Amino acid sequence: MHVHISPEWEARLNEFVLETGRSADELVQDAIAGYFKELIEVRGLLDSRYDEIKSGKVQPLDGEAFFESLRRREDELIHSR
Repeated sequence: MHVHISPEWEARLNEFVLETGRSADELVQDAIAGYFKELIEVRGLLDSRYDEIKSGKVQPLDGEAFFESLRRREDELIHSR
């Protein structure tokens, strides 16, 4: 497999190769492995939250109402000082 990266990222990768003594292949594989590990964890979290909402175990928040209450609390905090 070939991965194409911008010249800027290639330069940064080459700098890191010199700093660490590791090969570019190792660094790219580690980066991809870390990315996919995090992606899988986030996907699992989102899937479980969706299942909890769909089952009724958790009630979703109204986003507009939440931010309005947050703005009100901020205003109250500012005015109380």
